[in-house]
Amino acid sequence: MTTPGYEQARDELVAVVAKLEAGGLSLEESLTLWERGETLAKICDKHLAGARERVETALAAAEADD
Repeated sequence: MTTPGYEQARDELVAVVAKLEAGGLSLEESLTLWERGETLAKICDKHLAGARERVETALAAAEADD
């Protein structure tokens, strides 16, 4: 299974949160969704950290050129 891109992980995380907030799930279903949500949040964090690093690198390179 491949790691989803940021947008895909974010959209799935939003759906997971909506299902959890709606309620009506069994404890097992809730735990499974919560675990998936945690995984998706970590994936989003990883993508954002990579983007932040790229921006910082680009800014540093631009400053070095000045």
